[in-house]
Amino acid sequence: MNKMKEIRIEKLTLNMGTGKESSKMDKSIKLLQTISNLKPIQTKAKKRIPTLGVRPGLPIGCKVTVRRNTEQMLKNLFQSVGNKISIRKFDSGGNFSFGIPEYLDIPGIEYNPEIGIIGLEVAVTLKRAGFRIKERKIRPRKIHQSHRISKEEAIEFVKNKFHVEVEEK
Repeated sequence: MNKMKEIRIEKLTLNMGTGKESSKMDKSIKLLQTISNLKPIQTKAKKRIPTLGVRPGLPIGCKVTVRRNTEQMLKNLFQSVGNKISIRKFDSGGNFSFGIPEYLDIPGIEYNPEIGIIGLEVAVTLKRAGFRIKERKIRPRKIHQSHRISKEEAIEFVKNKFHVEVEEK
């Protein structure tokens, strides 16, 4: 196989929406720190939603981006959902995301009474060698259509690499 066509994981993003409750925010930050061993950041609202009491700049969630040791972490996260993922979870760019209803399902994570039982979202970004040209500072270029990762290629990558069953729903 061509080395430039090899698909890799660029990053894993673990995300939790908390609303405007500060106690839930603290629990979410503690949970993400436990799962990833990295420091999470707060996400802030960009729009005003008067019916929900949300205004711009108000912390409404937290996230952490993992760029190293992603394969082992992703294997554990897939185990927490039974090594199954719906085909609808993949986008046209080859990226995918899925939700974990309870963090207790993740292997190696123990129950913490301070956190309680909450879930999280996992977003996986895939890339190939050469994708840097779209982000470089000098002479950025678009990635040619033949080099982009399609939905079908991403599905095959997940099936072969992680032995995950992709359900047709």
